Amino acid sequence: MAEAARLKLALSDDEPFLGHRACAGCGGSLAVRLALKVLGERTFAVLPAGCMSAVGFLYPQLAFGCNAIISTFAGTASMMSGIAAAARALKLRDYHVVGFAGDGGTADIGLQALSGAIDRRENFIYICYDNEAYMNTGVQKSGLTPFGARTTTSPVGPHAAGARSRKKDIFEIVAAHGIDYAATASVAHAHDYIRKVERARTTVGTSFLHVLAPCPTGWGIETSETLEVARGAVDCGLWVLAEYEAGRYRINKTPRRFKPVADHLATQKRFAHLGKTDVAIIEKERDGRWARLRRLAGER
Repeated sequence: MAEAARLKLALSDDEPFLGHRACAGCGGSLAVRLALKVLGERTFAVLPAGCMSAVGFLYPQLAFGCNAIISTFAGTASMMSGIAAAARALKLRDYHVVGFAGDGGTADIGLQALSGAIDRRENFIYICYDNEAYMNTGVQKSGLTPFGARTTTSPVGPHAAGARSRKKDIFEIVAAHGIDYAATASVAHAHDYIRKVERARTTVGTSFLHVLAPCPTGWGIETSETLEVARGAVDCGLWVLAEYEAGRYRINKTPRRFKPVADHLATQKRFAHLGKTDVAIIEKERDGRWARLRRLAGER
């Protein structure tokens, strides 16, 4: 597996997602590229309105080396369900159906269609590349924007202090459906992500991957810092690498000691206004989530 993962990380002459117009340092484009390298050219990809559809379908630079289509913002899982039904009717073999949607298109606008598809056990892979805001339309707050983050709709000023709501736990939401396979991942932990895409590829039924994919523009980081900042989120415990399968949770990586949350937040301009009280709130929420996941995973 280590050798296979190494080969998938390397650039090749037949990249499945090549020539896109994504911003430098885009975490979402990396999430798409790596997943398609695992799934191969016999893949039907569905992308709703969002960053990856915007940068991947600019004629004549169509970036997908597989069959790909743009769906309505709310209808990613619905269109995937239709494609899966058509493939069954045509008696196709050796193919995959995958969707790539952002955080808003998943946890907000697309949640109803995704919930119904999981309930029907549709045979597809849904990948949410989470950059924690509606980045393509101007960095507006989404249901997966973390507490305290500055966006254009959760601004900072004399009477505003960034997002005041909590980030939805979309991983636990889909797990609560009894989904066949679900996992969290990060573009900074590519081998772990590739392994999870491989697992989803062999799962019969619905698979869901929630991938942390930093956006330099929206997060206020340098384009060279995407992986470093994503890695920092795992190291300080704000992003958990975990899986859910057959009714059981597994935590894939547990830091011996969390690195300081304040240091991680300080790497991003979207959190520059936060004070000690806000950081304490974020740390308390982190500790609560870890305690809950450890309990669900049967860990002490």
